[in-house]
Amino acid sequence: MAIYSFPYFIDSNTKVLILGTMPGAMSLEKQEYYAHPRNHFWKIICTLFDALPIPVNFEEKIKILKENKIGIWDVLENCERKGSLDIHIKNHKENDFENLFKQFPKIRNIIFNGKQSHTFFIKKFGKIEGITYHVMPSTSPANTMTFENKLKIWTECFKQN
Repeated sequence: MAIYSFPYFIDSNTKVLILGTMPGAMSLEKQEYYAHPRNHFWKIICTLFDALPIPVNFEEKIKILKENKIGIWDVLENCERKGSLDIHIKNHKENDFENLFKQFPKIRNIIFNGKQSHTFFIKKFGKIEGITYHVMPSTSPANTMTFENKLKIWTECFKQN
């Protein structure tokens, strides 16, 4: 059975786009990006932008991204997957990035939340001129790297942007 990604959260001021592969089971259930309580995404973002404690309300989380000219989306529009792990993805279709970049020309940096999102993106779209790519450690609880190490790497990336 196919599962579908969420709409993007991007506006005309977005300069940095964070791309996951596909929402996990808990995110799909709650209809919110990075909804698993052990996913480090919101803790990293809120730490980077002095927005702790992490808001409970999803709209408030999105507001933090928008205030910092960051958008989020997923590389895949839909796929079949058992469970939440990217390695189980099959029969996938990518989102329409050609039109996205035409609609939002200020996007100059893509941060991939994990290697799989980068792999799927590159396989379909290659390297897009004028856009810098950064592959970050996945914030997923499946990635056993410590929060401190993830935060250090994500912080270095944002210092460059």
